[in-house]
Amino acid sequence: MTDRILVLVRHGQSEWNLKNLFTGWRDVDLTETGIEEARKAGQRLKATGLKFGAGFTSALKRAQKTLDLIAEELGQDLPITRDLALNERDYGDLSGLNKDDARAKWGDEQVLIWRRSYDIQPPGGESLRDTGARVWPYYLHVIQPHVMRGEGVIVSAHGNSLRAMIMALEGLSGEEIIKRELETGVPILYRLNADTTIAGKEVLAG
Repeated sequence: MTDRILVLVRHGQSEWNLKNLFTGWRDVDLTETGIEEARKAGQRLKATGLKFGAGFTSALKRAQKTLDLIAEELGQDLPITRDLALNERDYGDLSGLNKDDARAKWGDEQVLIWRRSYDIQPPGGESLRDTGARVWPYYLHVIQPHVMRGEGVIVSAHGNSLRAMIMALEGLSGEEIIKRELETGVPILYRLNADTTIAGKEVLAG
């Protein structure tokens, strides 16, 4: 039987994660902690003995660097495709703001709605549903065919672009997916059936 492997990894801690800033499409780098998280992710994946034939990441360097570090730890020659379809949700006018400052300006309740509702956009930005509208076609038409061919695929992306993908994979509702927390640098390993449904799921935490 062909192994249909898909691994999703949220990038390691970024400089703006550390500073509690809304990041979105701003292109910030990993912290030292983030680099270590990415290396540990690669080590955990190497310990599984899995072979990967394709890697996908966003147009943002925090996700790209995470995947590069994972590939380095794996010691595998991994063809990598970068595409802005996998970028983080665009936070619009919130981008670059401290989350506490945003709460002071707009109020706790309004900021919580922007952060945690499925279909309400922050000013000038994307909702999670908007993010899904670019992630879902990319997953179905570009990523999933590699998985179904048994190539072994790893995706390094962002909290919200991965939530959109997980929503489709696991058949979750908008209400269910907004409650899903993804740790930085922790691989989620899916094994798919021949009909693209999930045969198994494992979170490779430390």
